[in-house]
Amino acid sequence: MSSLALRAAGAAADAVQAHVPTLVREQVASKIAAQDPTLWGPDAQPEASERLGWVSLAETSRPLVPQILALRDELAADGVTHIVLAGMGGSSLAPEVITRTAGVDLTVLDATDPEQVATALADRITETALVVSSKSGSTVETDSQRRAFAGAFTDAGIDPASRIIVVTDPGSPMDEASRAAGYRRVFNADPTVGGRYSALTAFGLVPSGLAGADIQGLLDEAEEAGEHLREDDEDNIGFRLGAALGGTSPLRDKIVLVDDGSGITGFADWAEQLIAESTGKLGRGVLPVVAHPDSPEVTAGARDVLVVRFVGDDALSGAEPTDPADDDRDQVAISGSLGALMLAFEYATAVAGRLLGINPFDQPDVESAKKAARGLLDARPDLGEPAFTDGAIEVRGDAGLLGGASTVAEAVTALLGALPDDGYLAVMAYLDRLAYADLADIRDPLAAATGRPVTFGWGPRFLHSTGQYHKGGPAQGVYLQVTATTEPADDVAIPDRPYTFGQLITAQAAGDAQVLAEHDRPVLRLNLTDRAAGVTQLREVVDGLSG
Repeated sequence: MSSLALRAAGAAADAVQAHVPTLVREQVASKIAAQDPTLWGPDAQPEASERLGWVSLAETSRPLVPQILALRDELAADGVTHIVLAGMGGSSLAPEVITRTAGVDLTVLDATDPEQVATALADRITETALVVSSKSGSTVETDSQRRAFAGAFTDAGIDPASRIIVVTDPGSPMDEASRAAGYRRVFNADPTVGGRYSALTAFGLVPSGLAGADIQGLLDEAEEAGEHLREDDEDNIGFRLGAALGGTSPLRDKIVLVDDGSGITGFADWAEQLIAESTGKLGRGVLPVVAHPDSPEVTAGARDVLVVRFVGDDALSGAEPTDPADDDRDQVAISGSLGALMLAFEYATAVAGRLLGINPFDQPDVESAKKAARGLLDARPDLGEPAFTDGAIEVRGDAGLLGGASTVAEAVTALLGALPDDGYLAVMAYLDRLAYADLADIRDPLAAATGRPVTFGWGPRFLHSTGQYHKGGPAQGVYLQVTATTEPADDVAIPDRPYTFGQLITAQAAGDAQVLAEHDRPVLRLNLTDRAAGVTQLREVVDGLSG
């Protein structure tokens, strides 16, 4: 019996009633388990035929466990007490939630901000091993981080090959180069699993296991849940959750993800990238919004919002409805162990993709921002003068958007004025997410001021998740980009590359803004000339919107 439990209310319950009988009749669960690529239509079939290996990972990943544990013991014998992960998207978000929930130490470096990179390089380098995770083997962020750490190991008198572990697909450029370089260990992940579905592959297990998480237990949880999720039954939580995510009528296309006592740390961030990158395409999709139980999107509600609460087991265990979703609002409450929830959300996202009529396994718009960033890195163009400067913030934006704005407050107000009634605001902060974590506190005030859902993403990490939805999903968004000037003395070089981390993150932000503008998405760019002062100023501006 699975440890999963779910209760739906309002439009979510209606969607379950409307769609689950059909899903049962069409044997969708057992067909997913059998890796049937025809479930999402003929256009999706070529991609789906190569991306369904995730359904059996609870069994096929088990041989990795003793290998990872043996390597952990070897590293400990060499004095390694600190694991750093260089990875992006699914390669970093899954290990982050696994290790944070387990309470073990893993430094996740999914950033190109020079301050954050410098902090990681200065932290216990003589006791550190680096896991470099890239499915394609050509991800610019992870390659740059690997180069920086290799230099730091060398400077500390350590052979980089003895401290670098690689996770990549077989035959990738990184696979071949890492073996040639003699790196400590190269783990090949299952090539039939896409990055955002890879939590239970080597991408999730290697860094988590090396850091000390119970990866055997994680696979056990997923295996138990899989017995339930592959059944064509009306109680199948993959069916019920998938129907709620993708089958409400009219569609509640803003999915507000709230931890409400689940005991799992950061699950909403992992689910955000899974849902956004899987469904945001062809002008359709559902937008995940990570919030808190008292956030405006939850307390006020809206006609296009569905709340998904992650709750503890006891909230759904009683015979009488006692959980927060048992009212007439459009909500779902779900509980379960981490491994079970990961597999349940993967099944549900695949089901939602079928109901939405999209391919949940491709990401056609992710490459556009990467290509633009590469072009800007090569050309190194002058970004031009800002429209104006107010205090510690330079303001850039289309003249039609800014109008007569001459202050940051007026510019932000102009951006919010472009927000459609069914829209959302995306805040995209290209900053050190550890040093300036409190900047994320502007999310709730912005949601309160606009009455619309607000997402907050750290760049460039969000480019590998919600970045797909921004370009490929419905044209409903307006975008607030926050960047920062890097002084030459604070920049970090990338060995054997003609650009620095400061130049890389600048190109990534500019490239993303360029692609959004090409899609006619309104973008306001606020560049902080002084990071601390600029963050304080921006927070004051946002607080003033509802004052």
